[in-house]
Amino acid sequence: MPINPELGFTAAEIRDPERFVGRTGLLKDCINALNAPSGLIAVYGKRGVGKSSLLRQLQQMALGDYSLVKKAQLAHLIPEKPRTYLTVFYSCDSLITDSNGLLARLCNDQNDEDGLLRLVPDDGKEIVEFTRSKEVSAGADLKVVNWGAKGIEATKYARVVPNDTVQTFRNFVEAVISHQVRKRMKRDALLIILDEFDVIQNKEGMGSLFKSLTSADLKFAICGVGRDLSDLVNDHHSVERLIEQGVLPVKPMPKPESEAIIGKAVELFRGAVTFEPGIAGKIADLCQGYPYFVQLIGKQCINVLNEMGSNIVDEEVYSRVLNELKTGKAFPTLEAAYQRAIGESKDRQLLLHLLADQDTSHVSADEVGRIVLRTARKDAEDLDVQYIDQLMPRLIEQKYGPVLERVAEKQGVYEFVNPVFRQYICLREF
Repeated sequence: MPINPELGFTAAEIRDPERFVGRTGLLKDCINALNAPSGLIAVYGKRGVGKSSLLRQLQQMALGDYSLVKKAQLAHLIPEKPRTYLTVFYSCDSLITDSNGLLARLCNDQNDEDGLLRLVPDDGKEIVEFTRSKEVSAGADLKVVNWGAKGIEATKYARVVPNDTVQTFRNFVEAVISHQVRKRMKRDALLIILDEFDVIQNKEGMGSLFKSLTSADLKFAICGVGRDLSDLVNDHHSVERLIEQGVLPVKPMPKPESEAIIGKAVELFRGAVTFEPGIAGKIADLCQGYPYFVQLIGKQCINVLNEMGSNIVDEEVYSRVLNELKTGKAFPTLEAAYQRAIGESKDRQLLLHLLADQDTSHVSADEVGRIVLRTARKDAEDLDVQYIDQLMPRLIEQKYGPVLERVAEKQGVYEFVNPVFRQYICLREF
């Protein structure tokens, strides 16, 4: 029987604490942020670095499930009476234009496990307690098991204010805190978690909105791609006082933690798969601290095992996976992005590789990942690549990715939008 790669590896966010590894320092920060009586939590970092997975673990802790913290030998940091929450988890998208659009989505989201609407009191639905973690009963939350025969409409709910989304949201939240948080579940507060927050088109006024809504009964956690809080919230000065204990920058994993992803997968396969000594270290080196890429390569190793009828990831399996990666056969999504970026131009393909391969080991920590076009120009001239200014636009245009984005404060300096894609280019044969 073929082995299911998803048993050990997944490209999706990690929800189950049993599958989560590493990030000890960030787990400490999560404990502090959740147990602060008020304040905003801000999670940010580059793509593929594991922000959404950390956010799901934050949600588990908010519900009272500290099993991951105990596994990481941090139990001594858990307060005697940790603050507990009911939670809302919402993933934003680029169709949300502004704060009104975001609040309208929250007020109408019908997700039966994560939506705000499920918690708002109404006779037309049935809510039950459920446990998000398979192992720990402490992580209890509420979900809808029956929306009613006629479906669901936000207007059915008490205190809807026509044409005033902000006040409707406030009324919904107050009802949830009064009826569900305090009376029914006897929790300390409501936590509203907003993933992919960076994709909202116009975030003007968001900081002021969070500041006005945040209280001892309501906490927000926002997460998105960025280097600091200012990349997530335009008017970040409005909320800086709220986040003294809530700043969680997610950086690439150290190599031992990347290797631990492989070790955890072997454990989850329950003896069906083993990795030859040294292979996990090679995969970790390839992935440069991006857990998403480790998961992708791990899955591909299992796919190759199934083709070979084996159960040991050895040097032969690793070499096959590496060769498929180099030739563009391993990861169709990354390969499609690669082909879209280069178009029909061999010169653009070479330029893309020059940019991806540019050495950044000598720059400061804040500038790691940035590339300087002037440096690439010299290398391109040496390789007889001409008309760089005509090759670059495709790499920064939205419809082709974009692959690169300009660094606003420095002329001629760019960053790869997706550092995992940059690493793929470095490994891809030209």
